[in-house]
Amino acid sequence: MTRLMHSPALTLLNASPRLPLIADLAVRFAATVTTWEQRRRTRVNLSHLDDHLLADVGLTPKQRTREIKRRFWQI
Repeated sequence: MTRLMHSPALTLLNASPRLPLIADLAVRFAATVTTWEQRRRTRVNLSHLDDHLLADVGLTPKQRTREIKRRFWQI
């Protein structure tokens, strides 16, 4: 299973040879929560962009609305 690691500490833990089961679960949980928080922050920031900046990133207002309505766990 591929894991996205954003924190240097999480990356270091992930690179260790073999983690005990509970530690592995804790690392996976932390990585998941980190990903969810990043999605939430990105969608909040997207909601604050004006139409000019929205056009700069290549999104329409309809696409922005659809994206910001998604929940943090949705890709």
